[in-house]
Amino acid sequence: MWLGPEEVLVANALWVTERANPFFVLQRRRGHGKGGGLTGLLVGTLDVVLDSSARVAPYRILHQTQDSQVYWTVACGSSRKEITKHWEWLENNLLQTLSIFDSEEDITTFVKGKIHGIIAEENKNLQPQGDEDPGKFKEAELKMRKQFGMPEGEKLVNYYSCSFWKGRVPRQGWLYLTVNHLCFYSFLLGKEVSLVVQWVDVTRLEKNATLLFPESIRVDTRDQELFFSMFLNIGETFKLMEQLANLAMRQLLDSEGFLEDKALPRPIRPHKNISALKRDLDARAKNECYRATFRLPKDERLDGHTGCTLWTPFNKLHIPGQMFISNNYICFASKEEDACRLIIPLREVTIVEKADSSSVLPSPLSISTKSKMTFLFANLKDRDFLVQRISDFLQKTPSKQLGSNTGGAKANIVDPGPESLPAPREAPEPPTNPSSPLSSPPSFNTQEVPTASQGLLKVFQKNSPMEDLGAKGAKEKMKEESWSIHFFEYGRGMCMYRTAKTRELVLKGIPESLRGELWLLFSGAWNEMVTHPGYYAELVEKSMGKYSLATEEIERDLHRSMPEHPAFQNELGIAALRRVLTAYAFRNPTIGYCQAMNIVTSVLLLYGSEEEAFWLLVALCERMLPDYYNTRVVGALVDQGIFEELTRDILPRLSEKMQELGVISSISLSWFLTLFLSVMPFESAVVIVDCFFYEGIKVILQVALAVLDANMDQLLDCSDEGEAMTVLGRYLDNVVNRQSISPPIPHLHALLTSGDDPPAEVDIFDLLKVSYEKFSSLRAEDIEQMRFKQRLKVIQSLEDTAKRSVVRAIPGDIGFSIEELEDLYMVFKAKHLASQYWGGSRSAAIHRDPSLPYLEQYRIDASQFRELFASLTPWACGSHTPVLAGRMFRLLDQNKDSLINFKEFVTGMSGMYHGDLTEKLKALYKLHLPPALIPEEAESALEATHYFTEDSSSEEAPAQEQQEGSGNEDAQERREEKGTSPPDYRHYLRLWAKEKEAQKETIKDLPKMNQEQFIELCKTLYNMFSEDPMEQDLYHAIATVASLLLRIGEVGKKFSARTAKKPRDGAHSGDHNSATEEDEPPRAKPHQDPTQECHPPAAGDTHLGKALHDSHVIAEGGSGEGQGSPSLLLSDDETKDDMSMSSYSVVSTGSLQCEDLTDDTVLVGGEACSPTATSRIGGTVDTDWCISFEQILASILTESVLVNFFEKRVDIRLKIKDQKKVERQFSTSSDHEPPGVSG
Repeated sequence: MWLGPEEVLVANALWVTERANPFFVLQRRRGHGKGGGLTGLLVGTLDVVLDSSARVAPYRILHQTQDSQVYWTVACGSSRKEITKHWEWLENNLLQTLSIFDSEEDITTFVKGKIHGIIAEENKNLQPQGDEDPGKFKEAELKMRKQFGMPEGEKLVNYYSCSFWKGRVPRQGWLYLTVNHLCFYSFLLGKEVSLVVQWVDVTRLEKNATLLFPESIRVDTRDQELFFSMFLNIGETFKLMEQLANLAMRQLLDSEGFLEDKALPRPIRPHKNISALKRDLDARAKNECYRATFRLPKDERLDGHTGCTLWTPFNKLHIPGQMFISNNYICFASKEEDACRLIIPLREVTIVEKADSSSVLPSPLSISTKSKMTFLFANLKDRDFLVQRISDFLQKTPSKQLGSNTGGAKANIVDPGPESLPAPREAPEPPTNPSSPLSSPPSFNTQEVPTASQGLLKVFQKNSPMEDLGAKGAKEKMKEESWSIHFFEYGRGMCMYRTAKTRELVLKGIPESLRGELWLLFSGAWNEMVTHPGYYAELVEKSMGKYSLATEEIERDLHRSMPEHPAFQNELGIAALRRVLTAYAFRNPTIGYCQAMNIVTSVLLLYGSEEEAFWLLVALCERMLPDYYNTRVVGALVDQGIFEELTRDILPRLSEKMQELGVISSISLSWFLTLFLSVMPFESAVVIVDCFFYEGIKVILQVALAVLDANMDQLLDCSDEGEAMTVLGRYLDNVVNRQSISPPIPHLHALLTSGDDPPAEVDIFDLLKVSYEKFSSLRAEDIEQMRFKQRLKVIQSLEDTAKRSVVRAIPGDIGFSIEELEDLYMVFKAKHLASQYWGGSRSAAIHRDPSLPYLEQYRIDASQFRELFASLTPWACGSHTPVLAGRMFRLLDQNKDSLINFKEFVTGMSGMYHGDLTEKLKALYKLHLPPALIPEEAESALEATHYFTEDSSSEEAPAQEQQEGSGNEDAQERREEKGTSPPDYRHYLRLWAKEKEAQKETIKDLPKMNQEQFIELCKTLYNMFSEDPMEQDLYHAIATVASLLLRIGEVGKKFSARTAKKPRDGAHSGDHNSATEEDEPPRAKPHQDPTQECHPPAAGDTHLGKALHDSHVIAEGGSGEGQGSPSLLLSDDETKDDMSMSSYSVVSTGSLQCEDLTDDTVLVGGEACSPTATSRIGGTVDTDWCISFEQILASILTESVLVNFFEKRVDIRLKIKDQKKVERQFSTSSDHEPPGVSG
């Protein structure tokens, strides 16, 4: 790359001059390239250890003048190719011009101007840069790519100087963190360390300090533990590593999510500024934290934050904290955690006004809302800029969404004076808080069932006045009164001041009448509901009558959702539940429906309308309980892991016992998935749900710990898992809510409490109080940190389960050991994932569907298979290898979806590695018959070609057509299922059952090979032997065998010609013919000189060479059969094989011996139009010639050198090891095949 000219005083202390002319010098750094000796070692070590290394490229060009000792750097390069390009440009464009100048100063000025001009031209489209020098990053990125063989698509995020502990010795070097890999490089006095770890392979990542490794970062994969230390900024490094590992886990969990939402934002301009990538990642982390803190919708983006104070009227104080501004909200969080939190949606804002500054109140800003609340912020650093940003966002606040015209923006707003800013106002105003009803309940095309437009509890509870309920009624009235006072002091609705007082009230229990409203506010569901009016009604309409796997599961579970509650003992409650769950499955097909969602949703419906319950469910599934309800309940397993970790830290004695009994995992999953609703009496569990909506998952963890703590003594005495579960079950069944005004609902688990001494009742409020007193030290940030750690563990253990399941699904006759299959699976999976890293548009990346059976989840396309085949095949064929790989792929891809799964891949590999000579030759033979072999010219028209099935010679054509038809129906069925829901597993069971029934194929089932296919087989064998030590002997042997087989084919032709002319009345003639032909070969073994008949195809004058040469116009490889194909007219199998030609082959009618074929012959290509051309071309390949597999096998067995070649054992594990080394380099190679190689 060109560099802005800088002075260099010592021109060649660490550099070797390679080229020079009067004005420029090209130099190479010592220690790079050839030789170097001790100086090279020292320079190499210096380069790695010193910070300068990131800047130093191995090549540079200096501008020099004869009399001056000062040199100027004008270019540098990471490779000889790059620097030579710059050198040639200078020689061609500047040398002549420079020789005209008289003064050396003019020369230097001209060169500097020219170089600056080139750089300016290159940077014309660049975005203005921040503090960091992008040149430095670009060089580091080039160096990283060169060092680790990464492709262009791999982006460097940041790099750090650190030490890697190899044994007990620290190796100082550079840690490069890229989007998909962690790389480390060190070079110390000739000792080189180079490490590459994929983020998806990381199983543990933690920051720790031990005596041996002072403040270090530990990175574990399945097979190694790595320690890095001596960071300048270990906190920043670790945070970035965490983010990148998290992105990789998201990719493993749900590849579609990774591709759509999680793809790293790219800089808008073409230039890849690496520091921008780091900034984007930091911004993403801040956004996530901001949204989680204030429970905002997932698409909210933080614009900025600033320190300020907020005047709180309830206690007459200015509270210091941070103001956050995003596109739809202004939020405030106090420095002291519980002092005050505030969320102001911009849709509520009416006036933003800059008040007069004073010494008491410097640069104040007041914001007024529709609910007549005014918020006063002060001590704002850049008030004018802030007001401008708020103004910009207010302009964009979607008033059109609710059908207003922005014309009346200033209507009904008090004139705010010169400094104030009116906000656009929506005509039909959305309600400001959930207590004011929406303008009209949503109308559905409700069949005969009315819609639940209010909480089902209100519908099904007899409205007895509070006075009749005695003490409970009085208590409920007091709660309502407390909340009324709270609303008066702190505000009501979204803009309420949330303080420690709010939490106190929530912990005392939310009154039934306010529960729905406060759940909507605290969860943030209210924001989404107000900004998406009519969305739920639309979803219900769309999803009505649609059938999928999710709807089937929903129907099955509807009557199991709180059957003990009167609301769900009739059609109104059931229908409402069905609509909400179906609408959600339709909104989010990746989750669809998961058991436990029915229980949670039925409780939400008791306290809110259908639409409110729907948005609460959205908040739960997508924000508050991330990944809880996907197919593998990953989120719940992660939080269960946190619970186990906390038990170990806080209740160590009990933890040991529980591990021994193996009980934590079996009991706690339902606690997390249903928020205790399925294990506690309803009126008690609902109090926990109140706290959950206010505090988040922290409450569930605290209560779970309190439950274990309360039962510690009994649990320590338990002797088995069943006893421990009974203890906990009975305890939870007796957690009561004595303040509940609802009639008690019998709890299903009450059976457990039957016994001589039922345990004492526990008040839910006492349990909550204890949980806050003992375990309230948990903080949201700590939980997120622990979630990350557990997510690595859970997802990697799920991946291991998947690997074991896939390996178990491979039949035993494959021949690979379990370890080899696991290694192959890892290589196969890595290839699939690489398509997501670097091949964004590749089909396999689009096709990953985590809901599929494990075997179908990872699949690769033809280009990826070609890369794997090239590195793993024992049959290396040089430039012919990609062609062979393409054929193997077509052979394995039986359902013709252009993707193969792991089982198909292993089957192909096994054919080449295992079995005896016959099996290996059979695999090779099949690669030269359809469907593996296709005409190269017909590639673009692949869809129109009709292929043989592998064993077409032994099946009747109608049966084959029927089979193809059923295959298409299967594919169609699968496509239809895929459109609506995860595919039905019965489909896969049917497929596997079919596979088990499949008969073992014998060599008699293999179709015969025509001359063209035989020529291709010979060509493959020649290429295969080119790299073998016994090359000459093998060539001689194959020449002998090929010439022999050509003669055998000639003899067979005479019989086939005779058969073709006989009346076709049955298959007897075919049987007789094959018998005759098999008796024939001994007569056809003349004492010929093999060299006359067959040579390597390179010899153009021989018979075989000529055939290859002449037939280049003919579509090679030709037998594919379809409805219009002539050979379907022949009922006798043998003749069918002899005559089969590709639908695309150019065939001369005159050259065929069978009169029936003339009408059906297909002519293709421009030259074939003239009769003379046709006859000339048709004569080049002998269409009647054919050979069987038995004949090829018998001939090869006569040559011991060929037998030894095919029976030689090759260790696939060595190949896998080598493949892993070059995996990244492969990704850079292009996918196209070399021209001129036939397929």
